[in-house]
Amino acid sequence: MLTSIQYNLVHGQLKLVPIGASPHAESASQKSGRIQAVNLPFFDDFSTTASSQPDPAFWMQGSGVYINNTLATTQPSVNMATFDGLNASGVPYNYTNQLSQGNTDTLTSVAINLAGLAPSDSVYLSFYWLAKGLGEFPDENDTLRLEFLNQNKQWISVWQKNGMVYDSLFKQEFIAVNNPAFLHADFQFRFRAYGRLSGFYDTWHLDYLYLNKGRSINDRFIKDIAVRKPLTPFLKKYTSMPLKQYWVNPRLATADSVGTDILNLFNNFNFTTFTFTVKDELTGRQLQNYNGSASVFIGGSQTQVKSVALNQIAEDNSVKALKLRYKFNLITTDDQNPAIPSVNLRRNDTISARADLSDYYAYDDGSAEYGVRINQRLARAVVRFSLSQPDTLAGVRMSIVPFNKDISGQSFTLQVWSNKNGKPDQLIVQKAVAASYAAERDSLIQYAFDNPVAVADTFYVGWLQINEEPLSIGFDRNSLLGRNEVFFNLGTEWVKDTGLKGSIILRPYMGGRAVGVVTGSEEFEKDAYFFPNPNRGVLNWKNKQIKKIEIFSIVGSLVSVLHPESGTLSATVNDLPDGMYLIKASDGKRSFVQKMLIVK
Repeated sequence: MLTSIQYNLVHGQLKLVPIGASPHAESASQKSGRIQAVNLPFFDDFSTTASSQPDPAFWMQGSGVYINNTLATTQPSVNMATFDGLNASGVPYNYTNQLSQGNTDTLTSVAINLAGLAPSDSVYLSFYWLAKGLGEFPDENDTLRLEFLNQNKQWISVWQKNGMVYDSLFKQEFIAVNNPAFLHADFQFRFRAYGRLSGFYDTWHLDYLYLNKGRSINDRFIKDIAVRKPLTPFLKKYTSMPLKQYWVNPRLATADSVGTDILNLFNNFNFTTFTFTVKDELTGRQLQNYNGSASVFIGGSQTQVKSVALNQIAEDNSVKALKLRYKFNLITTDDQNPAIPSVNLRRNDTISARADLSDYYAYDDGSAEYGVRINQRLARAVVRFSLSQPDTLAGVRMSIVPFNKDISGQSFTLQVWSNKNGKPDQLIVQKAVAASYAAERDSLIQYAFDNPVAVADTFYVGWLQINEEPLSIGFDRNSLLGRNEVFFNLGTEWVKDTGLKGSIILRPYMGGRAVGVVTGSEEFEKDAYFFPNPNRGVLNWKNKQIKKIEIFSIVGSLVSVLHPESGTLSATVNDLPDGMYLIKASDGKRSFVQKMLIVK
């Protein structure tokens, strides 16, 4: 639910909100292509899933669950299935009633042949589950339940968990399949979430499902070592950066090391070694190859951190871009597992990540767990970026995510600011654009400036909130690289944000040659500001060029418009109630916004 967000920010500052996904995404098929039932054992930890959708070899399509490795941190192996309240198209089940409740995501297995089995065959289904993770905490009336399909095609509930039961660790469950009504040729099981139908409000996670005969309630350990946490960034300050900026000082830009942790799911002695490689996906050239030393696990549920020092990439001016795939590959004996002889458990022994050295800067890992918005009209928010050498800014790629309402086509203004003393200073350029949603989850929208913008060193890119309905920008809670780079402005002063623990998904991309003098709507000099503040009902100013004064309430509603005559340096606003206002002044070319308290 929304109130579970742990960011107690006052009105007007940056605030996190749950996300939906593109209202324009295409629907997935609701039918599985499989005709014949599969045989035991049934095992899936989602580690081999190539997309955000469950593998159709095991699951009916159209489930609505989201396969990812970013919405929790304690999963037993790489990737998990997240029940996030969005349907298979990534759209809320009910976009019109924000308080509606009902069944949301449903993960249904394909048919499994249990014919000929008896209760004495000791069939058990085991799985790991977690509420919330890095998503939203389910309410106490929200549920995740497990249902079995009996021989009469009826779904019978066999297990259920309610919300508001917090634990940071995944918990393993064992459910017996010992009712003869379930032991038939077309048995299926499904997990179904119940909660808010209007979006990403109630989050459950599921992983490492195993159904087989000959098991017991004590059969909790499998000879398996698994990777799980995403690899740390390849770069020291960014997740991606322009190649020519990287070449200025590769050693300074490259992280000292990258790493992950691995988990022993066995309750006894186990050992592993690993390899680490860095490869350019564009050319196939291998840039680093490292063989790790052997590691020994003494007991079960033990984790180990693995890290490797990174090599500096030698400069090659003939290369225009590098798409680096860096990968950990565990060397284990998990393929020799007598407990599940037909399942190769080396499937979860590899984890990789990518760092683009091409044309853009990014602090994020590409996945949006939340949206970030600023709930005030005419407020601004920016993200800071630092160049290694002067360059030109061609445009911005950004994640725009839905929250409660479809705002496709709504206007907002992209802005680029210069730097002074570690804060935004002068507006370099701005462009009015329309909000748009990408066709696929975690895809970006690109906005190009009319001409490339010359930037010398540190610059700031962000948006001006024009409408009363706020814009929601994708927010990555896994990458903390951008947590100290966000500033907001509610009127006249830029303030560094200290509440957001993550990175806004906003990526400036470089390129092109600046044409002539690049200009935006420049701000007035300081002597143009209104005074005194607090004010007793008479506005005074020093700039004789002001032609229009707009006064907005603190929530962005326009309450008064003044058109001073030439040379006028004051105006009476006694008709306004006492309170805080935003005052926007313009001479027809330049403008500024000031926050003012009026008390008469």
